Amino acid sequence: MREFINVRATAIMEQIQKMNARTRFILAVIILGLLMTGPFVVTALLIWVSAQPAEQALLVQLVVPHLSLGTMMTLFGFIVGLLVIHQLFRQYVQGLLKMAENLHLMLSANRNFRVTPEGPPEVQLLAQATNDLAQQRDGLMDDVEAQIAAAKSSVEDEKNRLAALMSELAQAVVVCNLDGRILLYNSRARLQFRALAQGSTAGTGGALIGLGRSIFSILERNQIDHALGVVRQRLHKSAAAAIANFITAARGGQLLRVQLVPVWSASTDSRQRQMTGYVLTVENITRSLEQESRRDQVLQSLTDGSRGSLANIRVAVSNLTDYPDMEAEIRERFVGIISDEVLRMSQRLDQTMSEFADSLKTRWPLEDVLGVDIIAAAQRRIEEQLKLSSKTEEVDEVLWLRAESFSLVFSICFLASRLVDHYQIKELRFRLLPFGKLAYLDLIWAGHAMSSETFYTWENDAMQMKKESSPLSLRDVIDRHGGEIWYEREKAAHRAFFRFVLPVASPETMAPGELVDDSGARPEYYDFDLFHFSDQNIDLDRPLADLSYTVFDTETTGLEPAAGDEIIQIGAVRIVNGRLLRHEIFDQLVNPERFVRPEGIRIHGITDDMLRGQPNIDVVLPAFHDFCSETVLLAHNAAFDMRFLQLKEARTGVVFSQPVLDTLLLSGVLHPNQDSHQLDSIATRLGIAIDGRHSGLGDACATGEVFLKMLPLLARMGIVTLRQALAASEKTYFARVKY
Repeated sequence: MREFINVRATAIMEQIQKMNARTRFILAVIILGLLMTGPFVVTALLIWVSAQPAEQALLVQLVVPHLSLGTMMTLFGFIVGLLVIHQLFRQYVQGLLKMAENLHLMLSANRNFRVTPEGPPEVQLLAQATNDLAQQRDGLMDDVEAQIAAAKSSVEDEKNRLAALMSELAQAVVVCNLDGRILLYNSRARLQFRALAQGSTAGTGGALIGLGRSIFSILERNQIDHALGVVRQRLHKSAAAAIANFITAARGGQLLRVQLVPVWSASTDSRQRQMTGYVLTVENITRSLEQESRRDQVLQSLTDGSRGSLANIRVAVSNLTDYPDMEAEIRERFVGIISDEVLRMSQRLDQTMSEFADSLKTRWPLEDVLGVDIIAAAQRRIEEQLKLSSKTEEVDEVLWLRAESFSLVFSICFLASRLVDHYQIKELRFRLLPFGKLAYLDLIWAGHAMSSETFYTWENDAMQMKKESSPLSLRDVIDRHGGEIWYEREKAAHRAFFRFVLPVASPETMAPGELVDDSGARPEYYDFDLFHFSDQNIDLDRPLADLSYTVFDTETTGLEPAAGDEIIQIGAVRIVNGRLLRHEIFDQLVNPERFVRPEGIRIHGITDDMLRGQPNIDVVLPAFHDFCSETVLLAHNAAFDMRFLQLKEARTGVVFSQPVLDTLLLSGVLHPNQDSHQLDSIATRLGIAIDGRHSGLGDACATGEVFLKMLPLLARMGIVTLRQALAASEKTYFARVKY
């Protein structure tokens, strides 16, 4: 019997342990009530049953007048006991549950987090012991991480060098897996496809290129499939170069030359190697084809025009030869025909050469070069070949020029050579100064003055120095740089100088949202793990870590979407393969076509002046829809942001139908005993610093980092799929909030 009682008691305790804190508190209250009233009621029933009728009547007379007092005393005792139980539950049960949540934070998301010792002395001692254990664990983890980092350093260095090399290539490079998902692209590819963007993405300066996105949104699938077929066919025939080339038209009408090279698996046996993806190098050939066509037209025009002139000359010469005794008037007429046709041919040839030269100028590359390097190169050549001494004065050593180094240095040496030949100068000085967006490069000498006619002749003659010559003139070089040159005298100093006016190199301007953080050694826009990614739609039963997300946030004119408040900014960033891609962002201000409320400006700092001239929601929302296609939407307090998007469905025709996760609800799932679930509080608990708070992009990045820290905590609770996360979110209290 005792064993049976023990088994039943153990089973009951196990059932109680499985209950949540709220259920156990209710059960404790019920037990308290039974303990306070049960013995009294049972005793009264036993006495009543065993008493005679007269005794029962006497009991009624004695007890009933005092029953209200007993009830009040019992109720008072029950309330006191309830308060004691509530305090004990708050300090021990809820306090320990809160401590358990903090322990999970330390174990999974924020190793620097520590439990705050609070509550009864026993709980505080437990919290202190927990912090001591965490400190010891951190020391051990630091040692292990140091050893792992040392072992991985060489591999990481190779990966960093490869990634940096691919990122900085001058050609547009895109690497895809066999499903056409992009797993690497460099800066040139991003800029090139941004320039080719059409439709909604072009309206906000965007382009649908990014990790995990499909290359088929940019290039036609059938052409890439055909190129892959060509590669496989060449491999079957054991061709030396298994590559394929094709030309395709982008949606904007631009012509692209594409080369496809296969990527193989890492098997050492060549017969067992399999194609795992391909590398695309893309070149925009629209301008070069237009130039080729223009040159063909020029040459064709020269050929057709010259044919008729040559025929007329041939006839005139034949007549002059066959009839030597013809009259002087007729002879003069034939000579005039020859002269006119020769003049036309000469003019046509000059025009052709002029147009051909313009075409050459468009192909002439200019590069960013340090001005002091140009001067140093010119000094070396002048001293070596002309034996002329040279010095510098007032040289800005950090001034960059936009120039073609060889032709500019040759022009300087050409002028120095002419000065030596004609005026026997003994020394040449250089001066380089900025002047706004231009730079003044001066060649200074002391000696005789020169005439403007002489300088004009030098400017237009073909350049030559010693045995070196160039078909270009000094004027050609200056024109190709988009600059100017003139001759000037310093009468007070008895000096003269040639002044080159050249463009100053300026950093390449980037569209909003395209700024790059160069703080990391490795470019972020690559992920070789995506080689193993298979193309699937958004499956609710897929693991959360395998899905792609668009984390977004909106700033608005106010907090009442149903009362007419509008979106004024959308910021978004992508999460692919468990990484927050800070280079793949959407950051756009929106003209709300109404005034921003003053209380809103105090929060986000966006004024009406900043919104003037920005695209309205009809342009921005379709672009954002394209940006977040094929991804799960993720936001903090997503119900608020989604309400604004839903109210624009009728106006824009844009519907966001993909699943939506909310870090506010997920925080309620993970930490139901915490006091606050605001983004700042969650970020503090998880050890995340928020940059750009209350800006669309800043809050989106913070939300993305919070979500990545939540993933291991959710997995610990058994929430690993999208379906499970959505179901758990719907059960929280915050899911009832409507806007």
